[in-house]
Amino acid sequence: MTLALLPGTVSDASVDQAVSRLVVEFGQRLDQQVVVGVVRSCREDLSGTPADALPELVERLARYRLDPAGD
Repeated sequence: MTLALLPGTVSDASVDQAVSRLVVEFGQRLDQQVVVGVVRSCREDLSGTPADALPELVERLARYRLDPAGD
């Protein structure tokens, strides 16, 4: 799933892959655009992270922010 960029947002494979998986996981409870926004925010917050660690860290942080209680 390739996402249209909003001004000032970062998109790359780590964003696209995380969004795809998290939409499946949270799609019943959250709108897709909420998931997209959270994942992009996480990617931006992790901008100084080594590239090989980004996919896992982006998804973990987004999952936490989408469901901090772990439900």
